[in-house]
Amino acid sequence: MWTDCLGNPVTLDSERSLAALNDFVEGFIASEARVVNILDAAAQDFSPIVQASAAAVHMFAESREGPVHARPFIERAQAGSDRVTAREQGFIAAVAAWVAGDTPRAIALHEAQAREFPRDLASLKLGQYHAFNAGDSPAMLRIALNALPAAADVPYLHGMLAFAWEQCHLLEQAEAAARHAIQMRHKEPWAHHALAHVMLTQGRLQEGHEFLASVSDTWTGLNSFMVTHNWWHQAVFALELDRRDEVLRLYDTQVWGVVKDYSQDQVNAVSLLARLELAGVDVGDRWQDVGSYLARRLDDQVLPFLDMQYLYGLARAGRPEADTLLHHVERHAQQAPAHARTAWQRVAVPASRGLLAHARGDHNQAVDELGQALPRMTEIGGSHAQRDLFAQIYLDALIRTGRLAGAQHLLAQQVRAQPQSLRLQRQAAQVYRGLGLQAVLD
Repeated sequence: MWTDCLGNPVTLDSERSLAALNDFVEGFIASEARVVNILDAAAQDFSPIVQASAAAVHMFAESREGPVHARPFIERAQAGSDRVTAREQGFIAAVAAWVAGDTPRAIALHEAQAREFPRDLASLKLGQYHAFNAGDSPAMLRIALNALPAAADVPYLHGMLAFAWEQCHLLEQAEAAARHAIQMRHKEPWAHHALAHVMLTQGRLQEGHEFLASVSDTWTGLNSFMVTHNWWHQAVFALELDRRDEVLRLYDTQVWGVVKDYSQDQVNAVSLLARLELAGVDVGDRWQDVGSYLARRLDDQVLPFLDMQYLYGLARAGRPEADTLLHHVERHAQQAPAHARTAWQRVAVPASRGLLAHARGDHNQAVDELGQALPRMTEIGGSHAQRDLFAQIYLDALIRTGRLAGAQHLLAQQVRAQPQSLRLQRQAAQVYRGLGLQAVLD
């Protein structure tokens, strides 16, 4: 029997597969593109852990086809699970639950795995991924804490801890964990990402911009989500600092165009273009290119957080498929698994209607629909920074419909939290003038 790069025993048919399995394990927790090397190994080695790892890679497509492509691999893994270790059996069972659409079971299995086999960090990160998409940040933190102290020597664990702390609004602990990870390994993009979240939340915009610039040269060999998303964060800092030309340049060269077919690259693009427009920037014809890829996402309904942004992008691109996607979201909300049905029905449906209305200029409907969804927006998953887009759209609709008292209530809190934001200062000035409170600006 062999061991993987984290010291976990693995059952393989051939030693030649060990390097590819390590590429999956370490590549996954390091956010590196080499994780896909497991697919070549899976074509030759039918070891259950290799097959289950390949199934997980297919599931990360975040598309309706993902389970179809993953199912043959996980079935082969399950067929041989009686000859592997208990740790491998647990990993196989968790991936099988994911393929079957039972993410609550997957989360429970990954959490148990973290307690029993705390150096199985690929399982841990998968558990955090599912909890994140369910809007359950305490589960993200609980799963990661289970791995301490058995895996305290692994810098990527501290990056995972950092993001979980941050999503729980425990910012001091998040920063300490992120900085510890970076001290252990300067190239730790997930820790960079977590620290960027902390700085954005605390309004440390200039510091955040400078920090990401200082580590961006290490973002090599990463998967497309990690590299485009960290550049997305840099673009958000730049936008708050009113560096509009820089944001457009980052969009064109770093955020959009790495893997245009991938879900996460697409929502990064939609989110950044929408934020640019909300800040008064003309984005030219950029929506059209994104829209041509979003039009292929009409039947997915994998995660509401994704569908909502696909829909907004389609509408801003002027594509009629936006209506089709809204219909599919509404239909799926009635058929969704029990554990996800409330998020689809009570959050995704009204939010999607509001986003479509805003994109088409019906700001009264946007206020009504988004106003219903915003208090429960955590239920659709995504991070605080990502979900802020929906709050920005709601605020824009409030202003455009003359609901300036409500807009002032929201803006005053945001300006206090981010006093360096030139975007917010400009928006607040507009609202105060409209309210006849010019004295506040003096």
